[in-house]
Amino acid sequence: MDQLLSPVIGRVVSELEQIDASGDRQASDYYSLRQETSRLTDTLIDAMFPRFAQNGAPGEVRLVQAAGLLEHILSRIPSSPPPADIINALLGALPEVRRQLETDLVAAYQGDPAAKSIDEVILCYPAFIAISTYRLAHILYTEKVPLLPRMMTEYAHRLTGIDIHPGATIGDSFFIDHGTGVVIGETTTIGKNVKLYQHVTLGAKSFEVGEDGTLVKGIKRHPDIGDRVVIYSGATILGGETRIGNDCIIGGSVWLTHSVPAGKMVLARTAVTDTPLTRDIMTDPVLDCSML
Repeated sequence: MDQLLSPVIGRVVSELEQIDASGDRQASDYYSLRQETSRLTDTLIDAMFPRFAQNGAPGEVRLVQAAGLLEHILSRIPSSPPPADIINALLGALPEVRRQLETDLVAAYQGDPAAKSIDEVILCYPAFIAISTYRLAHILYTEKVPLLPRMMTEYAHRLTGIDIHPGATIGDSFFIDHGTGVVIGETTTIGKNVKLYQHVTLGAKSFEVGEDGTLVKGIKRHPDIGDRVVIYSGATILGGETRIGNDCIIGGSVWLTHSVPAGKMVLARTAVTDTPLTRDIMTDPVLDCSML
């Protein structure tokens, strides 16, 4: 068997090496970069929540570790801003990130009757990992650090099944219940006190193409979600011009590509009416969703 495989393996290895060398990618040990990114993310979360950390190292030690990891990672990423500026920006933002995460934890505890304590949310809820990582990565994204913010949120994505782009803007008291399959795109904005269930997609409706046939980047593609909105499982909301107003409820399996005024309840098509419905939460009149 070895004699049969050797010529095939030799040819395949040679062809793969030629393909990899033909691109414009900078040679790097990307496996170790992934590992270091994971360690950085975990160390920063441990620094903010030392009671739940793996060992009892003082907060100062963890921050020094995080700063060293970040400096090393940035030295390996092309076109990064000066490491000292990024380290100061990220570490300086940690108290505000921790404050935001406290509001997220309270929202989870108050929003889920299954949650018996804040400690349970921290230890058991995938949303805590995903949102914590997003809020850290968002700082780096706003500082225009390439690659690293995406690697951080993809680390959380692998762990939790929750995909939050670091470019999204998310207000206080954010809660994702269950969470598997949630997707939040780069230009999404989410207000305060918003609750999502599993398999919600806040995505792009279509992609603008330039004259050369390539996708136009850097434009608004994803929806805006107002304050105190609840979006139930399987709902899909698409488009950069789509806005969901304050105090709306979006039912499960709803597909939306247009805006919804404040205070509305949107329901999916049903076997009885075969029509997507929008209800006013206060007075409950039924409207055809296509009229909005």
